[in-house]
Amino acid sequence: MSVEPEHQQRHTLAARLAAARRLGAAADSRLGAAIADFFLPDDARLDERTRTMLGQLLEAVVRAIETDIRHHAARVLAERTQSDAAERILRGPDDVLRRLGRAGLLRDRQLMDELLAQVRADQIGQALAPVSADAEQPSLLIRLTEVDDGVVAAAARALLTAEARRRTAIEQGRAHHSAPPAERHHQLVWWVAACIREAQNVGDAGDAALDRAIVAAAQRNLGAHDEGQRPEAAAMRLATAIDARSDEIGPLLVDALGDRRLLLFIAVLARGVDIDFSAARQIVLEPEGDRLWLALRAVALDRETIARIALALADADPRRDIEAFADALDAIAAVPVETARSALAPLTLHHDLRLAIDALARESMR
Repeated sequence: MSVEPEHQQRHTLAARLAAARRLGAAADSRLGAAIADFFLPDDARLDERTRTMLGQLLEAVVRAIETDIRHHAARVLAERTQSDAAERILRGPDDVLRRLGRAGLLRDRQLMDELLAQVRADQIGQALAPVSADAEQPSLLIRLTEVDDGVVAAAARALLTAEARRRTAIEQGRAHHSAPPAERHHQLVWWVAACIREAQNVGDAGDAALDRAIVAAAQRNLGAHDEGQRPEAAAMRLATAIDARSDEIGPLLVDALGDRRLLLFIAVLARGVDIDFSAARQIVLEPEGDRLWLALRAVALDRETIARIALALADADPRRDIEAFADALDAIAAVPVETARSALAPLTLHHDLRLAIDALARESMR
């Protein structure tokens, strides 16, 4: 009997044992995920529509970056007469999203917080009921584009354009205008670049020409990222340009919801309470509403205006308990303005400091 078959048998057996161990680990991982999912509270569980939309947005954002990097890197390589390498990078394995998921990188709290907030804001914004006192009257944003104040008019046009651009991008499966803020985008670009490089089977020594092409493509993508084109930034510029007086904030907030402009509603509230957009968006999207009612009192809104805002949001977001709000309305309206402002003071801290404080708080609860 020859040695070769015996060696081959040992090799096959080792491979099967390794595969069995991997399957065992995968089964254990699935069980852990199933247990975690079973005990997840209902109020923390994503509904299927939100889960689907979040998955689509995440895939679109990653794919947009991947496509851009692949195409530009291939162009750089082709210009350097390395057509084979250019062809390989264009036709590389199409599993960047899956690779990032396996590495656990997509579990980044700030990235997922941003994308989930975008999804929820889009859902609520689309579900808001349009309200117009006069059917003949143009919508709020259209009226703002026609005011005599050139700064306000330009900012209103910019928000109209940014929102239209994002809607078109979503409809066409693109994500250039749904990209996360600069810091998160920067993170994603380099993660995607690393995945593309890894798939080219580059050894430890690397392929200098390929690496230079990928780096050039990643830097080009980063340079093209314009934070100011995001609808959230455009909404904040418009709120700043309007600079609503205290007695104008309530009607403007109500009109923004009636015009189905949730981002403008958030921006006006952020401006009034003197907090950043992400903090204001967070409290507007919370289904409980406790911090939102404090924010509305912090800008001195009366009982009737708070009730109108709460009803509009409850109609658009089934997670909200309008009956519980109705029971608490008198108590909410009685909160002094200064008390409400004081309660929201932690939100006025710098965004990065708030994140650091939250990270410390999570650690202490473990």
